[in-house]
Amino acid sequence: MNSEKIVITSALPYANGEIHIGHVVSTYLPADIYARYCRMKGYEVVFTCATDDYGTPILIKAEQEGKTPREYVEYWNKRDQEDFTKLGISFDFFYKTSSEENLKLTQYFFLRLYEKGYIYSKEVEQPYCENDKKFLPDRYVVGKCPYCGAEDQYSDVCEVCGRTFEAGEILNPRCILCGSKPVAKRSLHYFFKLSLFSERLKAWLEGNTNLQSEVKNYVLRWIEAGLKDWDITRDISWGVPIPLKEAEGKVLYGWFDNHLCYISTTLKYLESKGIDGKRFWNSAKIYHFIGKDIVYHHYLFLPAMRMGLDEEYALPTAIPTRGHLLLQGQKLSKSRGWYISLREFLEHFPPDYLRYYLSSITPYSQADVNFDWREFAAKINNELVANIGNFVYRVLSFIYTRFDATIPKPKDPIDTLDKELIAKLKETTLNAGTYIERNELDRGLKTIVELSTFCNQYFQRKEPWKRGENAANCLYYAANATRSLAILLHPYIPYSTEELWRQLTLEGSVGGQRWDSAGDLLLEAGHKIQKPKVLFKKISDEELEPWLEKFRGSKPSG
Repeated sequence: MNSEKIVITSALPYANGEIHIGHVVSTYLPADIYARYCRMKGYEVVFTCATDDYGTPILIKAEQEGKTPREYVEYWNKRDQEDFTKLGISFDFFYKTSSEENLKLTQYFFLRLYEKGYIYSKEVEQPYCENDKKFLPDRYVVGKCPYCGAEDQYSDVCEVCGRTFEAGEILNPRCILCGSKPVAKRSLHYFFKLSLFSERLKAWLEGNTNLQSEVKNYVLRWIEAGLKDWDITRDISWGVPIPLKEAEGKVLYGWFDNHLCYISTTLKYLESKGIDGKRFWNSAKIYHFIGKDIVYHHYLFLPAMRMGLDEEYALPTAIPTRGHLLLQGQKLSKSRGWYISLREFLEHFPPDYLRYYLSSITPYSQADVNFDWREFAAKINNELVANIGNFVYRVLSFIYTRFDATIPKPKDPIDTLDKELIAKLKETTLNAGTYIERNELDRGLKTIVELSTFCNQYFQRKEPWKRGENAANCLYYAANATRSLAILLHPYIPYSTEELWRQLTLEGSVGGQRWDSAGDLLLEAGHKIQKPKVLFKKISDEELEPWLEKFRGSKPSG
């Protein structure tokens, strides 16, 4: 086992609705590809995630459905785990922010920061419903956006123009429970002194060469503009209780505890294996995969809180950040039906089709990417089916029918084409691995597809159907290339590569192979293969048409 330790986390899905393909593109799929690759490199990998269980929206939904908040989030935790498993997201452990372990760690962080003077209290005015006799945090108040005038917006953010605002700024506010106008009432809140960490955050950002420069630069501009202290209190019943007698009945804001769940979940998993979790965490490279909408929290709140505890828990090595997914050129919108749930997608298409397409179009940047149905079908049909699938099936079928399902023995001397293929396998293994190490997953995949293209050309130029010595050499080297492709493509399309591994009658799983072995010729002459099956099937116009029709109508604004 390689001595390098790797901790990989994905941003936590909110336990308040189904996973859709927009969630997959920036966070869960890139993290999974990277985790699978690292395992194949022999690193000690821990890949964890959890549902984000606390907050006002969950409390509201639970009330509306007549459930306790815990019952509500338990349902979505199980549902999310099922959907991720179907997509092949290979978490080592999937947990929840409402766990006992995360509650204890969160309260520990609060008390340590409070004792060190990084948290203070003061009274603030909050909306209060005299009819329902309760304070109304963020999502309990709706009204008119003070910037663009959009109606029915929550009191902390406008979903139309994207602006955020403070409590009290919303126009024509009303309580979502009873419709009455809230009054301003004073409440004791706790604040984290984010402003005190400006210089340390700046030094960390400037000194960490693993952070994307485009993200780092505008976070540095936020720091230069001046950081505000952060209100970490919510006047609701569902959340981590603030562990002070004078704060009874108050809970911590979800963004205080949810990223601490990266630590508590990872430690929970490691300690269940008899490993010192804290020691592992502090000796590992740590990668937090996120989407660009939560940069502020992960590049400022997360490191500042760890700095406040003198880095008792290590800061991240990198925070891979990617953009959002558009659908047919438009922003996703659940309320307007302009989205595709992951579960619905996987009821109609193999998971590897989605994994392949999203991997191929998503760069390592904050640029938004567009899911286009015609492009999706073209990618699958032209690359997975006509390129990769075509090469694999031709080679294995030829061996099965012409060589009694047995890898033939090559004869010396080998020709220039054979030497080119051998060199290409080594070159692609090195180059694709380098791209994945740098988190440039799309470029890694492109390099592997180029190898498959080269393999098709090799097979065509060798013309094994003409028999003779050419055929034995061609099939020996081409069969080894199929083995190499199974390994190289595994992080991207694990279901298909495991099926290919079975057809090659190879021991173990392809995920258990060493990445670097893809550059070697390890499939021996005399090895027997199974009867080949087609790995990928074309997406027909008939299959595509219902999806084109569904998203051809009136498009959501904004």
